[in-house]
Amino acid sequence: MGAVTPLGDSVDEYWKSLVKGKSGIGPMTLADPTEYPARSPARYRTSTPAKYINPREARRMARFSQTAVAAAALAFEDSGINLSSEDEERMGVVMGNGNGGFPTTEDNARTLFKRGGMKVSPYFIPMILPNMAAANVSRLFGLKGYTSTVITACAAGTQGIGEAAEAIRRGAADVVLGGGCEAGICQLGLGGFNVIKALSRSEVPPEKASRPFDANRDGFVPAEGAAILILESLEHALGRGAEILAEVSGYGVSSDAFHAVQPDEDGAGAARAMRWAIEDAGMQPSDIDYINAHGTSTPKNDMVETLAIKTVFGEGAYEVPISSTKSMIGHALGGAGALEAVACIKTIRDGIIHPTINYETADPDCDLDYVPNKARKAQINTVLSNSFGFGGQNACVVFRAFEEN
Repeated sequence: MGAVTPLGDSVDEYWKSLVKGKSGIGPMTLADPTEYPARSPARYRTSTPAKYINPREARRMARFSQTAVAAAALAFEDSGINLSSEDEERMGVVMGNGNGGFPTTEDNARTLFKRGGMKVSPYFIPMILPNMAAANVSRLFGLKGYTSTVITACAAGTQGIGEAAEAIRRGAADVVLGGGCEAGICQLGLGGFNVIKALSRSEVPPEKASRPFDANRDGFVPAEGAAILILESLEHALGRGAEILAEVSGYGVSSDAFHAVQPDEDGAGAARAMRWAIEDAGMQPSDIDYINAHGTSTPKNDMVETLAIKTVFGEGAYEVPISSTKSMIGHALGGAGALEAVACIKTIRDGIIHPTINYETADPDCDLDYVPNKARKAQINTVLSNSFGFGGQNACVVFRAFEEN
């Protein structure tokens, strides 16, 4: 695994901070917030792009591509894969992304209106396209096999992992990098989210602004970051003596078919994706030991997700622990599900559930076990990770502890 996050640019630093309940959310630095009521973003704090990317290449990439390439480099470093001995045609990448190069679009629009169209950067188009994160990872690491980009808003990171696993399942590849990335904080993006009242407007310290499932939650905190899992067929992983961290055992995707930005009010779409992921894993809801929630800190999303969990798990919903990684890192949109997948796998490996911080006031509509404010030790073998995006696009994945038969 590799990750660049608001809590650092290594999986270990990220995970240790999550377990401690440390927030990576701070004052706005990437855009001028003075005209907006929402002023607290979570930005990845890292020098990794400069470390892993040739400076000339980096200048030709938007930030979202840089984060993806950095996460891929860290994942390869962690995996022990020797690229020179692999069949490059059997290696691929599937990346989830929401916005592409939003800040680069804004910068070049300013250039267009001030100086004219012929002064726009010659790299503008290849920088902003959402597929360029996967393309740059493929190009720089020589991955010539199955490659794709998933653009399903906040579900994209989870769907990137699920689609990578599907490519291996059907025999299209032996190794696929699956994950998601986002780096879209800019004036234009903040304006768009503010006018639909999606962002937190609370006059509280930045680290307190993301409050999933709390009665006083009032919107999400925008974030940037990327994470990549190196997925392999079992045969390939065993053949090279890999340390297998976990198994992707189930995957489900659904659509609310309801509204452009609001979730289906009865949670039916989210429930379908959860149910199908669990069924795909050959499990029952009672087999799930922990749920990593989408948990955005928006009033409607958290209520609807709670309702969907109750629909799938019945009375068992009150027994399964749930937590929201976004309480500490904010919402990285297309990168969120991948960042949360890293947390899920560390939960399985280390036997500890990170908390949902800033949970202070109970909401009668959100009455499940959200592991409030303090990490909890537990034996966790199976995890369900939820991601729900604008447009009613839902993706869930089940991770399981690996046991060699």
